[in-house]
Amino acid sequence: MSGVPPVKCDTEDSGNDYVREDGTDGEHSTTELSLKELVEVLHAAPHSCRHGDEVWPNLYLGDMFMSHDKFRLWTLGITHVLNASHGKLCCKGSDDFYGTTVKYYGVPANDLPTFDISPFFYPAAAFIDRALTSGGRILVHCAVGVSRSATLVLAYLMIHHHLTLLSAIKCVQQKRWIFPNRGFLQQLMLLQQTLQSKGETVPE
Repeated sequence: MSGVPPVKCDTEDSGNDYVREDGTDGEHSTTELSLKELVEVLHAAPHSCRHGDEVWPNLYLGDMFMSHDKFRLWTLGITHVLNASHGKLCCKGSDDFYGTTVKYYGVPANDLPTFDISPFFYPAAAFIDRALTSGGRILVHCAVGVSRSATLVLAYLMIHHHLTLLSAIKCVQQKRWIFPNRGFLQQLMLLQQTLQSKGETVPE
């Protein structure tokens, strides 16, 4: 169980109301949402264009520009950086780049539906949780900050705060536009099934 204080996300009025194909209100059947319906939820959210946003207390989701701005990270008090595009073009992340004051974790993910990012769900979630429970602040980023990094943030919220996938999406959407690719969404759906089978997802 995470030591981070629980946060109540306002998922009741996030501007993403929709009706499922069977005519029922999707807001009340979140555990059975299809991939198509999740994509519709993502499409319906307002788009933002900031380089970074605090999407959970002391957890920032951002792009490579924010990750390269060491002065801004210092002013924000960032103590940990999780780079979901480690080793990719234009993403500089490394322990050497940030120095000794920032703990770094790199995930060499490709933003492709065929890439299996699921092996990184639990290690990345554990890194985020350690950062927050130690009183730190963390930036989770990739190149654009909407797919790879967003996927790992969603997995963290599902694993350590027991949110359903839809609740996690809508919680993050209150602060930032995100759009994990379809392959990542399918992997998050499988994660939700696993968590539900263990009784680790809070019913909405």
